[in-house]
Amino acid sequence: MDFEIRYYSESVQVQILELPDTLAARYIVLTRRMLAIGPNLGEPHTKAMGGGLFELRLKGAEGIARVFYCMLIGKRIVMLHSFVKKSQRTPKQELEVAQSRLKEIKNEDA
Repeated sequence: MDFEIRYYSESVQVQILELPDTLAARYIVLTRRMLAIGPNLGEPHTKAMGGGLFELRLKGAEGIARVFYCMLIGKRIVMLHSFVKKSQRTPKQELEVAQSRLKEIKNEDA
């Protein structure tokens, strides 16, 4: 059974698809790989953030973006939040949005 990708909301899906061209292309390449082999692609492509939260690390000509996601029972990968990085560190606010959505998704899945 292959993996399945879902989105926290339609707005999250739109936000990801509206990333600059090279970042969106990288997202498509990496998510195709995730569908086939699973959500843990290893660094530099994915990174565990703790508590069941992971980040998909996108790098392209237009910069760097991150897409936070989680894994649910039944081989479901849920994309929670995305943003384009403007500094070296992940902004605390972006991480908090993803953590809040992760908590909500886990409560619904329980």
